[in-house]
Amino acid sequence: MTIDRPIPMVDLKGQYKKIKPEVDKVIAEVVESAYFIGGPWVKEFACNLAGYTGAKYVIPCGNGTDALQIALMALDLQPGDEVITCPFTFVATVEVISLMGLTPVFVDVHEDTMMLDETLLEAAITDKTKAIIPVHLFGQTANMESIMEIANRHDIAVIEDNAQAIGADYIFSDGTKKQAGTIGHIGTTSFFPSKNLGCFGDGGAIFTDDEHLFQRMTMIVNHGMKVRYHHEDIGVNSRLDSIQAAVLDIKLKHLNEYNAARQAAAERYDQLLKNVSGVKTPVRSKNSTHVFHQYTLQLDGGRDQLAAYFKEQKIAHGVYYPIPLHLQKAYSGYGFKEGDFPISEKLCKSVISLPMHTELSDEVQKIIVQKLEVGLQTSVNL
Repeated sequence: MTIDRPIPMVDLKGQYKKIKPEVDKVIAEVVESAYFIGGPWVKEFACNLAGYTGAKYVIPCGNGTDALQIALMALDLQPGDEVITCPFTFVATVEVISLMGLTPVFVDVHEDTMMLDETLLEAAITDKTKAIIPVHLFGQTANMESIMEIANRHDIAVIEDNAQAIGADYIFSDGTKKQAGTIGHIGTTSFFPSKNLGCFGDGGAIFTDDEHLFQRMTMIVNHGMKVRYHHEDIGVNSRLDSIQAAVLDIKLKHLNEYNAARQAAAERYDQLLKNVSGVKTPVRSKNSTHVFHQYTLQLDGGRDQLAAYFKEQKIAHGVYYPIPLHLQKAYSGYGFKEGDFPISEKLCKSVISLPMHTELSDEVQKIIVQKLEVGLQTSVNL
């Protein structure tokens, strides 16, 4: 098998073509109305997203990073208050903590699921700990039952970073289920175009079942206003525009189908890779379904050589993430050092993500895995 064109990480064009008539029609309607901010499309999407997720309240906003910041703002935290998260995640999770003058405290991750290790959580709690941000990484959820039990016992708020796992179900020990992002006191998500539910630009949303937090965050996203030009809170300007809301509302109807396509592609990868030595395929958590925002491998060695070979072969790939947050230059002032979080550091040297999207075919996956085997063998022979 040969490659006659580059293999992309995502195929947003292919996804768009399948819903083109619906999307083009609704974008034209928004443009014709000239109602570009707020209005019926945003309200309809928020209502439908609440119905889909089971959240009592949904607040659309400008992007996933804003969602995290707004969540922290709503908790009335003070400079120096501590917020626990993990160092193996996208920078936005800790970025908002630092921007607000709060102190990030890291807890290492499980090596298999690559998410926050709840068994280490209690030891990180101090009298300054005011919030915990578990990250639902790559498409499945952290162990929320344990995290919530610990947080509630210490009266600590939990903000779920659900930028990568919308549509995933968390399964409690009694068999009940709740969707990712709806278990903590506040949940946040991103609608960046490559997400499982992605818009045609930037977008995000915040979830809560708490009416007070809902009212507070609704004001914060719109300059702290409840009544126009009456500012009750210090706020921000973070509104989802009407075109993005209209597109997202169409895609929301297909989200289960999109997630099922990703799950099927992940199963095909599993089968293709089961006899490839030196490769660990994604571990499914026993507490969560997996919607595969990413299909991330752990390699015994040769990651950088494989990445270089993929680039040469025009096969898109991702290294999520190459440097743990505690070793990033921007956060060096907090005094972390190499060796503090060994699992996160190990993962940053061994992970690589393969193309994963709703349009991924069996034929293309076979080519990717064939080239992966060649690339790994090349790295061994160097």
